[in-house]
Amino acid sequence: MNLVQVLESLKTDPETRDAIVHWETIPPRAPITRPFPGHVDKRIVDVMASRGIPNLYSHQHDAIEAIEAGKNVVVVTPTASGKTLCYNIPVLSQIMKEPESRALYLFPTKALSADQVNELHGVITDTKVDIGTFTYDGDTPQDARRAIRSAGHIVVTNPDMLHAGILPHHTKWIKLFENLKYIVIDEVHQYRGIFGSHLANLLRRLKRICHFYGSDPQFICCSATIANPDELASKLIEAPVVKIDNNGAPSGEKHFVLYNPPVINRELGIRKSSINEAERLASRFISQGIQTIVFGRYRMQVEIILKYLKDRFKNKESRGIKIAGYRGGYLPNERRAIEHGVRTGEITGVVSTNALELGIDIGSLDVSIMCGFPGSIASVWQQAGRAGRKSGVSAAIMVATSSPLPQFLMSHPQYFFKRSPEEGIIDPDNLIIRSSHIKCAAFELPVWMGEKIGPEPVDDMMEYFEEKRIVRKTGDKYYWSSDIYPANEVSLRSASPENFVILNRSDNDRVIGEVDYFATPEMLHPEAIYMHGADTFQVKKLDWEGRRAYVEDAKVDYYTDAESKTDLKMLEADEEKELVSATEDGVAPEVDTMPVIGHGDIALTRVVVLFKKVKFHTHENVGSGPVSLPEQEMHTTAFWYRFPPDFAITANLTESNLGGGLRGVANLLQKIAPLWLMCDPRDVRALSRVRDPFHGGPTLYIYDNIPGGVGFARKLFGMVPDLFQACKAHLTGCGCDEGCPSCAGPPLELGDYGKSMTLKVINLILNNCQENIS
Repeated sequence: MNLVQVLESLKTDPETRDAIVHWETIPPRAPITRPFPGHVDKRIVDVMASRGIPNLYSHQHDAIEAIEAGKNVVVVTPTASGKTLCYNIPVLSQIMKEPESRALYLFPTKALSADQVNELHGVITDTKVDIGTFTYDGDTPQDARRAIRSAGHIVVTNPDMLHAGILPHHTKWIKLFENLKYIVIDEVHQYRGIFGSHLANLLRRLKRICHFYGSDPQFICCSATIANPDELASKLIEAPVVKIDNNGAPSGEKHFVLYNPPVINRELGIRKSSINEAERLASRFISQGIQTIVFGRYRMQVEIILKYLKDRFKNKESRGIKIAGYRGGYLPNERRAIEHGVRTGEITGVVSTNALELGIDIGSLDVSIMCGFPGSIASVWQQAGRAGRKSGVSAAIMVATSSPLPQFLMSHPQYFFKRSPEEGIIDPDNLIIRSSHIKCAAFELPVWMGEKIGPEPVDDMMEYFEEKRIVRKTGDKYYWSSDIYPANEVSLRSASPENFVILNRSDNDRVIGEVDYFATPEMLHPEAIYMHGADTFQVKKLDWEGRRAYVEDAKVDYYTDAESKTDLKMLEADEEKELVSATEDGVAPEVDTMPVIGHGDIALTRVVVLFKKVKFHTHENVGSGPVSLPEQEMHTTAFWYRFPPDFAITANLTESNLGGGLRGVANLLQKIAPLWLMCDPRDVRALSRVRDPFHGGPTLYIYDNIPGGVGFARKLFGMVPDLFQACKAHLTGCGCDEGCPSCAGPPLELGDYGKSMTLKVINLILNNCQENIS
C-alpha cells in the first residue's frame, strides 16, 4: 500500500478509527515570490538561478531588504520554508563587497552546525569566490583551528563552543571580532528557559568583546511560530528587532491526525499505552516501506520504542527494512551514519528525541509520529515538518498520553491550528546563571568599576568575588586571579554546574553518557535501569562525591521509575495582590478574609524515596525498592494562590474534601501551565497545602523546577484567569466520574468527590478573579 492507502485504512480499521479525535487536512499552498533586490551581488543571483531559484519567496525578500537597511530581524516561518537564504544571501553579498567582513553563525547543536555548513559550501563553490566557511566545534581538529581563526569569513559554531572555546580565547580571534558584521542565531525558539537565559548572558559577553575590538554586529534570527518571537529575540540580544512572518514558501498536502488511545479503565481514566500505540502505528507505515520518523518525549521512551520496533522487524532486514535510533547520547559518527542512512533511504524507520526536530538534513520523510505531546506547540509543528519537507502528500500523527495536557489538547484542537498561546520565556538575570557568566566575562576582560554587563552595574558581584579571591582589584578595574577556568564550570543546558558521568564496568569503565545533578537521583540511583541504544544497564554504584555512576550490562525485561518527596519553604515575596471581593451588602471584607496571589523566592528540599520496576510492553509494576540518597536543596521562584484561613468553613468544605480539591487543582496546574509557558512539563511543579505554615490558610504553589527560576512564576502571576479557566475547561470536558489521571487525578489520590471538590475550588478562584478584572 502507498501512503494515502495506509492513511485511509486508519479511518476504516476498527482498531484505529475510534481513536482518531481530529483529522485536519492542510491543503497545498502555492508560492508567493518576489525578484531579487538589486543590491544582491549578481554572482549570487546567477548561482541561485542555476539551482532552480530564479526568485525569492516573499519572506526571504523582505528579510534581505530589512537586513540591508541595518535592522536586526527575526524570521518566523514554518519548517522547510527556506529561512537559510534569509541570512546566507546578505552575508555572502556583504563579504563579496567587503572581503574583510566576517559573520558568526550560531546553531543550538553541533549536528545542525555541520549540516548547514555543507549546504553553504555548495553555494560558495558555485560562486567561485574564495569565502572561507568553517565549522568550529569540539570535533574540529587542532591543526585546523589556527587556519579557521585567520581565514574564516564565516565561522559556524554552537553556543557551547562560543562559551568555552572562542570567547575565553578572543585574543586569537582578533580578525573575527574586529570585522564582525553579522551574528546569525537560528532556531531562536529553542532558546527558552535555562538554555535561553544562558544564551542571553553569553550574548552579553559576546557584545562586550565586540565593543572592545570596535565592532557592532547586526543580528539575524530565525524562529518557529510562537506567540512572542520578536519579544524573545529582543530579550536575547537586548536590542529591537523587526519581525518577518509573511511566509511565501509552497507546501504539499499534509494530513494532521490527533490520535487518542482507547480508554481501558474508565474509572481511573487510563488509556492504552501511547508507546505501544505509536509503535503499532509506525509499524503499519514502515512495513509498507514508507519512510517514517517516530519522536519520543524522553530518551528512555526513545529506547523503548526503538527496542519494540527492532524486535518486530528483526527478521525483515533482508526485505530492506532497517530501524535506527537517534539521540544526543550517541557518538558523533553514529549520528552522522544514521543521518546519511535516513537521507539515502537505507533506513526506513528512525526513532528520535527532539534532536532531529531541528533543521538537520535527513531528506524528505513521509510520516512523522509523535509519541506524546513534545512539550510545546512549536515543537509539534517542527516535528510534523520533518515529513513532507518537499511537495507531495505527507502525514503527521500525534499520539496522546493519559496526562492532562495532551488530553486537554485532544479536546481543544484549535490550539494547534489557530494562534498558539505559548511564549518563549527567559530570565537573563537569574542570579546563578548571571553570576556564572560574569565570572567568565571577568576572565575574558578586566571589569571596570561601574561597568554594566546586562542592565545593571556588577560592582556588588565583583566585590563578592574579590572576597572569595576569584578576582583582585587594581585601580578602577577587577582582574581575574583564580586558577579556575570558569567556562568549564558552566553548562549552558543546565542551571546546575555539576553533571554525573556514567561509566560501564562491563566495558573497562568506558564513559557512555552523563546526567545533570538534579536529575541524577531519579535516573542513576542504585539498581536503576539506564538505557542507551536500546541496551539496558543497571546502576551498581553511585559515587555521590565523585559525581560518577558505575553501571553494568543487564538483560532485563523492565525499566525503573523513581518517586520523590518535596518540602517547600517561603523565603521572600516579590509581589502580592489581594483579590478583593465585596460581601453581599457591598462592603469590602477584612484583609485576612481575602485571597491573595503572589510570586517570590522559595527553597525546596527534595529526596528520592523509592523506585518502581515497570515491565516492558505491558507497563505493569513488577517490583519496587527503597532509595537512600542525600537530600538536594534548591532555591527557586514560585507563584502562589493563598486562600483565607477560614476558607474551608466559608466554602462549606470538610478538611478532607478541601485537601482533595486542592490536590486536584495542583495536578491540573502542573500539567496545563506548560502550554502557556512553552516549557518542558518537568520544568514546573505544583504543590498544595491545606494549612500552609507560612500563610496560615490553604495555599496552592506552582514553582520553577530550575535553580534560581527563569521567570515562569512571574509570568503565571499575570495570567491567573486564563490559566484557571483552562483548568476548568479540561476538568469539565473529561468523561470520568470522580477524577482520573487525565484530569485532576485518580480517586485514590483525591479521595471521595475529588473531581467535584476540584471544580468547586476552581469556581471559587475564578469568581474572585472575575470580580477583580471586571
